[in-house]
Amino acid sequence: MSLEEKLEVMELLWADLSATPDQVDSPSWHRDELERRREQVRQDPDLFRPWNAAIAELRSELRGHQTS
Repeated sequence: MSLEEKLEVMELLWADLSATPDQVDSPSWHRDELERRREQVRQDPDLFRPWNAAIAELRSELRGHQTS
């Protein structure tokens, strides 16, 4: 599988899992990590970007590597 195909599969899996969050039990350390990251965003919002923007950037970089 190419990297792009793997990313697409991950997106599909995430979309499926996130559609029914009540069926997924998260360990307590996930909550702790989420709170840590929320605090990072509060401290420096420019450090992060929306998921769709990050995916678009990764795809753009991947296309650039494929044509090289």
